Amino acid sequence: MAQKAMPGTSQEGIRPTYIYKVVLLGSTSVGKSSLAYRYVRNDFRDSLPTVGCSFFTQMLNLEVATIKFEIWDTAGQEKYHSVCHLYYRGAHAALLVYDITNKETFNRAKLWLRDLEKEFLPDEIVIALVGNKVDLAGEREVATEEGEEFARTKGLLFMETSAKSNHQVNDIFMAIAQELLQRVREEASHHGLLTANLEESRTGTRCC
Repeated sequence: MAQKAMPGTSQEGIRPTYIYKVVLLGSTSVGKSSLAYRYVRNDFRDSLPTVGCSFFTQMLNLEVATIKFEIWDTAGQEKYHSVCHLYYRGAHAALLVYDITNKETFNRAKLWLRDLEKEFLPDEIVIALVGNKVDLAGEREVATEEGEEFARTKGLLFMETSAKSNHQVNDIFMAIAQELLQRVREEASHHGLLTANLEESRTGTRCC
């Protein structure tokens, strides 16, 4: 079960600050570490082997809020699969990353989704399906439409990216941020509606 995001106050004292835990899941060599490195440091490293888990942070200043992403990059090797649930416990968002030039990594992403579905209820976590390495489109084994359709049927965000060329890397994290903030607004609206109904109920039961 995901923990509640920790709201705070930005330096301006006006916009709220939210801290969100984001986990990157997927097979080895799909580019999870390269995506995180590109997003946080705007640089590309072709070979970034992960042992267990790596950790990054990134601040995102939006008009309505400041967001701090705590990004957990998990190792894709099979030997680490059994302990990965320890890393995504309490996550608010997950990126399921596959390599568009390797169909097996797409199938593995589906297995990662099953693991998440066992751990979280649908409204507890934002999940994005990410087809990486679009710079190698000539070697593509997974059609864009196939990824889109699977994401649609499962209610996931979807985007194709390239850590190497910096294609839509910022966009996928922005989409996650927007979805998380939308859920905050919906929860606040729902809470306000319940409060209003409760007050109306109390008023309606007063005598004379």
